Amino acid sequence: MNLENKIKQLISKDSKYIWHPCTQMKDMESFNIMPIARGEGVYLYDFYGNKYIDCISSWWVNLFGHNNEYISAKLKEQIDRLEHVIFAGYTHEGIVNLSERLISLLPQSLSKCFYADNGSSAIEIAIKMSHHLNILKNHNKNIFLSLQNSYHGETIGALSLGSVGIYKDVYKNILIQNIQTPLPKDFSEESINQTLQELKNVISKNKNQICAFVLEPLVQCAGGMNIYPKEFVKKACEICKENEIYVIFDEIAVGFGRSGEMFALEECEIEPDFLCLSKGITGGYLPLSAVITNDNIYNAFYGDYERAFLHSHSYTGNPLAVACANATLDIFQTQNIISKNKVLSEFIFDKFLELNEFKNVMNLRKKGMIFAFDLVGDYERTISLEFSSLALKNGLIIRPLGNVVYFMPPYIISKEQVCFVVDGIKNILKVLN
Repeated sequence: MNLENKIKQLISKDSKYIWHPCTQMKDMESFNIMPIARGEGVYLYDFYGNKYIDCISSWWVNLFGHNNEYISAKLKEQIDRLEHVIFAGYTHEGIVNLSERLISLLPQSLSKCFYADNGSSAIEIAIKMSHHLNILKNHNKNIFLSLQNSYHGETIGALSLGSVGIYKDVYKNILIQNIQTPLPKDFSEESINQTLQELKNVISKNKNQICAFVLEPLVQCAGGMNIYPKEFVKKACEICKENEIYVIFDEIAVGFGRSGEMFALEECEIEPDFLCLSKGITGGYLPLSAVITNDNIYNAFYGDYERAFLHSHSYTGNPLAVACANATLDIFQTQNIISKNKVLSEFIFDKFLELNEFKNVMNLRKKGMIFAFDLVGDYERTISLEFSSLALKNGLIIRPLGNVVYFMPPYIISKEQVCFVVDGIKNILKVLN
């Protein structure tokens, strides 16, 4: 079979047997699924050998490039020792080391790790723990507080906390109770104070029913890469804590250097009761997530079996994923990644400012290694697919969130590659303009 026929057969079988996530499959009649053959560094390659810069880190997970030599080696070492073991009552060296290392990077109060295998699962665990904790204290609090424009995942509990209607609205009859409070419209003190007062009003009306406040600190990623002030995060969380409302930080996307510091909580100067981590934790290799909490919460569940938190996943603490996570932390610790990223971030944004010459570009923004702009114009619903298709023609993999075009590259991207990306986006904007 020649290469062209092989690719056609691959696409045909894909459409016959596979239902892709976050996709209207009928759209694929006009925008074909793209077969990827391999990855290397910032590049993904098709079966013809054409290369494309992975501008979105394959849904924000790949930190140090595809087929990273060091992470791959550590994964191969682990395969020969232990591929998996039940994590209820058993343990292994890798996860003990990972837990110790994660705790050492966090504020002293965050001291216990509970593992799962994806971001939505981590959110589910945190909201179940916080609710269960209130039950143990004889408080039947069954409402969760979140921010307008938020997104926390697509399992039922996590979906309940979000406000992106296209994901949530159809399931409204099976969601848990949620109240949303607004974000500041800008970074001004007036706007921050106004939204804090609105938060106080919401709490005043529902104080005895609100279980926990859930938020993505600093950047609402799936909510359109919406960047908001750290001062609001700190004060809002302080208000919640004063009212005995638990604080859950969703750092699934913004953690591991993506927002600028290793974890966004460092910049916010506030310690949540629950910290949810995933995505970049394994460098983009294998599914893994963690919920990190404090000793007081852990001890509340300690004792009789009736108090136990009986939540589990078959692949919890998987040794292969954990090996990748430890390798990822090795790279952070030995290569001074956070400091290097700060320099790289400024270079990238300087190049992206060149896009302001286009009338269909508005609100160019950045936070750490997150860059975005709003694409304005009279576009069809499928503009994100059209943009993605044009990006491929320019050697780029970009998947906009509606009309929000974002750039979240692997941290190893070079200045030359950044320039290539910006030139490619300029070409796309010229076509769309």
